[in-house]
Amino acid sequence: MLTAFLGGFITGSWVVGLDRIVTARFDGQRFRVPSRVFAAPAILYPGLDWKLIELRETMQRLGYREAPGTRDLPPGQYVWGPSRVRVHLRAFEHPSRREPSRDVVLRLKGGLIDEIRELPSGIELGAVLLEPEQLGAYYGPEHQQRQLVTLDDVPRHLVDAILAVEDQRFETHPGVDLQRIGGAALANLRAGSIRQGGSTLTQQLVKNFFLTPERTVWRKAQEAVMALLVELRYDKRSILQSYLNEIYLGQRGATAVHGVGEAARLYFGKTAINLSVAESALIAAIIQSPNGLSPYRDLERAVRRRNLVLDLMRNQGRIGDKTHSRARTASLRVATVTPDADDARYFLDLVRRRLPEIYDLKALRSDGLRIYSTLDRRLQRIAGIALREGLARLEARNPALKTDDPSRQLQGCIIAMRPQTGEILAMVGGRDYGVSQFDRCTQARRQVGSVFKPFVYIAALEPTGGAPAITLASFLDDSPLEIATPSGPWRPKNYDGEFHGIVSVREALERSLNVATARLADRVKAVRIAEVARRLGITSPLPLVPSLALGSADLSPIEIMRAYATIASGGIRPESQIIEDLVDAQGKTLERRRLRFKRVLDPGTAYLVTSLLAGVAERGTAAGVRSTGLRGPIAAKTGTTDGERDLWFVGFTPELVAVVWVGFDEPRSVGVPSSVGALPIWRRFVREATGGEIRGKFLPPPGIEQVEIDPMTGALALAGCAERRTEYFIRGTLPVEVCPRGFSGAVEGDSPGTRSEFFEWLRKRL
Repeated sequence: MLTAFLGGFITGSWVVGLDRIVTARFDGQRFRVPSRVFAAPAILYPGLDWKLIELRETMQRLGYREAPGTRDLPPGQYVWGPSRVRVHLRAFEHPSRREPSRDVVLRLKGGLIDEIRELPSGIELGAVLLEPEQLGAYYGPEHQQRQLVTLDDVPRHLVDAILAVEDQRFETHPGVDLQRIGGAALANLRAGSIRQGGSTLTQQLVKNFFLTPERTVWRKAQEAVMALLVELRYDKRSILQSYLNEIYLGQRGATAVHGVGEAARLYFGKTAINLSVAESALIAAIIQSPNGLSPYRDLERAVRRRNLVLDLMRNQGRIGDKTHSRARTASLRVATVTPDADDARYFLDLVRRRLPEIYDLKALRSDGLRIYSTLDRRLQRIAGIALREGLARLEARNPALKTDDPSRQLQGCIIAMRPQTGEILAMVGGRDYGVSQFDRCTQARRQVGSVFKPFVYIAALEPTGGAPAITLASFLDDSPLEIATPSGPWRPKNYDGEFHGIVSVREALERSLNVATARLADRVKAVRIAEVARRLGITSPLPLVPSLALGSADLSPIEIMRAYATIASGGIRPESQIIEDLVDAQGKTLERRRLRFKRVLDPGTAYLVTSLLAGVAERGTAAGVRSTGLRGPIAAKTGTTDGERDLWFVGFTPELVAVVWVGFDEPRSVGVPSSVGALPIWRRFVREATGGEIRGKFLPPPGIEQVEIDPMTGALALAGCAERRTEYFIRGTLPVEVCPRGFSGAVEGDSPGTRSEFFEWLRKRL
């Protein structure tokens, strides 16, 4: 009696404990769903270079499948012809816009999309969108990916296919199917080995939720009792829905695919609701052995198993003979498997750091957020290749740079932004994320060298309550200089070790002359230069010392990019943007991008500096950007620090600003200037991004006057002036002297009467 009582008490306590485990899981958060990050949608429009955007490859990455010529083209398929592409675009939800499913024809003319028409109406369209590509996800330790579905999100034939092969009496049994257990035991005895399992869907769900995969009597007993408890507490619909979201269905690279929603995307590039009968049968077929029966591993075996499921569905009355026949003869065409983009992992880390604090890593790994980013998937891929291959090429030409220790190898970063909006379009924070997760674009601060010099020229060109310190007709003195500092005299030198005497403002920046720039900085003062840099977006500490003008400050590439973007956008400082929209698992928008701008520099000054930097790209230290035929407007600046430890290249076009940094994490000499180390990486990125033809122009704003001057004196060039060049001025700052009668009024005092006397006179004034 006592033994029975104790046995009953222990058993009861055990069952109560199991019940608590069941209710805690089912009444709480049943699934941890990784948050996904998506790239910006690709836009297709007439005039777009379809080869440049890799249209065919992009559609394949999105899961579109090429179909034979057919009159009835389902969503997610395309037909590619020599001058015509027909594609049935899938509908997709986006927080800021909803795109319907569209059957469209793209007419191609050479390398361009000539026109886009919608079928069957034939209406011409100005543009269409491809759905955003997934960049990656924030996985938990299990590295599982799932797309949650409800029973309303899946077709009935998918449920029927699963029940037909996995649990045909699911609707009637209490969680354990004694009839199936007996049948499986008999079949296994006849075969002499385990050929069939007797577990119901509920038992499979319990095993996946709570138990280990080991096969022992004790574990099977736990499984059976917990299955009965689940069925006792929850209805069949809830259990089936949980099963559809939990079941393991294969691998996408290192990621485990769980649930029919994610499996539909993996195998067929579509949502579960759009699965055909044959496709549903395939998903049901591989539940038994997702990797062994994968159509990517053994297509014939997968088809045989699919057909077995279809036979079971017909025999159980779940589909009719015609449906069975059509599905059985349907060819099995699966989507291309595309792993997450490895080159976007630095960007994914930046997104995680930038999200509001309430979205910590735990929430990102379990709450199923959808994060729509600003990243351009094509530009990101180009940036990654340009950086990796550029560094490898530099090592090949300079073997001393190469090391067998991955932690000490030559490093770099590249980051690009759309200056008008602040959207970060590409970002690669290092050579290999697997070796080092340190993001050199946003987390590293290194001496910037000569890329800081334009801020000095802005400080001198900007009118501040009066005449500017210089104009583009002015001259600077590049003779030896000594400035007293608390740590002793400072004597700047030029990179070439020479002094160049009197030089024009353009020549000083185009040749990146240190001494001439240091003299100019001494006139406008470090405090003023630092104030300009702060306005442009520099936030790191700036030492108020004479060497600041030559880039002695430690800054991050993302700061430099933002400052140059301010120049490129005409003096309007953008806030860097990486997220367009943040949506929760229920589709509610939690955060939407707000474009924030501030006018920090008058447009005239911004244009003058842009003009100077365009000269650097045409004739100066950055002229190498043109060596491979890159055409169109470019403004750029090189930067090489003392000892060639940090190599910088910053450049912008009317639509893009990009920064490249090259160096070692533990600073040591690279042994080459930035024109050799960083410039080729930038050049390749922009050439492939634009196809070699940069669109747009650097247009002068109102208030800029374009006149001809005498390049020898800076005076206005009139008829009879022997030499002349076009120059730009803010209204009210034109030279007061003219050629051939006089000299520039950029320097105060009486003008001499001959050119030979001019430079000596100017030297004294400077």
